[in-house]
Amino acid sequence: MANPRRVAVVVGSLRKESFNRKLAKAIVADAAPQLAFEIVEIRELPLFNQDDEAQPPPASAAFKKKIADAEAVLFVTPEYNRSVPGVLKNAIDIASRPYGQSAWSGKPAAVISVSPGAIGGFGANHHLRQSLVFLDMPVLQQPEAYIGGAADLFDASGAIKKPETKQFVDKFLTAFAGWIERILAKPAA
Repeated sequence: MANPRRVAVVVGSLRKESFNRKLAKAIVADAAPQLAFEIVEIRELPLFNQDDEAQPPPASAAFKKKIADAEAVLFVTPEYNRSVPGVLKNAIDIASRPYGQSAWSGKPAAVISVSPGAIGGFGANHHLRQSLVFLDMPVLQQPEAYIGGAADLFDASGAIKKPETKQFVDKFLTAFAGWIERILAKPAA
C-alpha cells in the first residue's frame, strides 16, 4: 500500500473537553490506513496582525508550516453565534497570509461540525465552507457532516459510543479519502 495521505486536523475549539476535540481524537485513534491524521493545534496562536507578515511570530510560522506540509485538511468545529469560532477564523487568516502565499491553497478539505444541539453546527459548517472557497480549497460536498446530540456521543474513554454515528463518521472518512485521491490525482492547471 502507498504511504498514507498526511491530513492536518484543525479543531475549532480550545476547550479541553470540547466535543469537537473528542471527535477529532476519536478519528485520529481509529484512522483508516490510507489517512494519517495529525491534530494541528491553534491554542498558542497570537491574533493575526498584518504588521507581522514579514516576520511572523514563531507559533504562527510553525502552524503555517504544518498546514503547508499536509496534503489535506479536516476541519472539526463547533458553532458560535451561527458561525465559526474566532480562534478558527484567526488560524485560517494566519496560514493564508501574506496574500498570494496561502498554505491552504489547493488542499482537499472536509468539514465536520459537532454540537449538543439538534442541527449539529449547520451554520458554522456552511460559513466555514464560504471561507474555504475563497482559499481555493476543494471541499468534500457529500456526505455533509453535522453531528448533533454531542453531549451523549462519547463513552468514558472518548470513543464514539453510538453505533450509527460511528458508522456515519466511517462513511464520511471513506468519502474524504476518496476525495483526497481524486483532487490530488488531477494534473495542475
